[in-house]
Amino acid sequence: MDTWRGKWALVTGASAGIGKALAAELAAGGANLVLTARRRDRLEQLASELSSKHGVRAEVCPADLGAPGAPQGIFDFTASRGIEVDMLVNNAGFGASGEFTATPVERSLEMVQVNCAAVTHLTYLYLAGMIARRRGYVLILASTAAFQGVPYLSLYAATKAFDLLLAEGLAVEVRQYGVRICALCPGQTESEFHQVAGTTDHKRPGEESAEKVAHVGLAALAKGRSFVISGAMNNLANFGERFIPRSVIASAAAKMYRPKSLR
Repeated sequence: MDTWRGKWALVTGASAGIGKALAAELAAGGANLVLTARRRDRLEQLASELSSKHGVRAEVCPADLGAPGAPQGIFDFTASRGIEVDMLVNNAGFGASGEFTATPVERSLEMVQVNCAAVTHLTYLYLAGMIARRRGYVLILASTAAFQGVPYLSLYAATKAFDLLLAEGLAVEVRQYGVRICALCPGQTESEFHQVAGTTDHKRPGEESAEKVAHVGLAALAKGRSFVISGAMNNLANFGERFIPRSVIASAAAKMYRPKSLR
């Protein structure tokens, strides 16, 4: 991961899971870091650990991307410190499991804000500088859920489809400027996602480590791929789904994610 040695990488949702693993691998490759998430204590601990272990600089910028003004605040933070962000990692995101109307609308709209609006805003803010410099990288966390409707995770899957299509379109659009954009699509991953989404009761076969997923995403971004699915079984499943009616796939997903109270 020498691609980003000596450059600045901004990682959102860096306090846990895939975001933390991405930050660790980038630091191991010599990248300086701007770490952002809601929990300052976790960020400061991670920044201290990575700086001491790898000899890189690590800045902490606590922010709640559920607030519409947060992306501008993060951008202003890096600008005020003269930090030229060469790599943007849009990792922050969350899901909510259950019937669509059973989730408070405020929570659903917050999900759209974090998973879609904040990703759009941050990419917009940092991409302009990358294009002007004729170099840069953007990694956007999508999901294998982005490829089909997922009942009882319907809105989450829709937000990740947005992320995937945004990355794929922009990747072609900015390639001429020397900027690379990639969507990372993990399947079941060891992280806090399931506690937040309320899917801890569901079986999670083939669950991958956050470290493995992070490595797959960074390797694909360095190679200039517009999207990557982590895991051989996830890739095989995605390929097979091309030949199956979408309604059948959605019905199968419903059986997996239907709440116990509705079974």
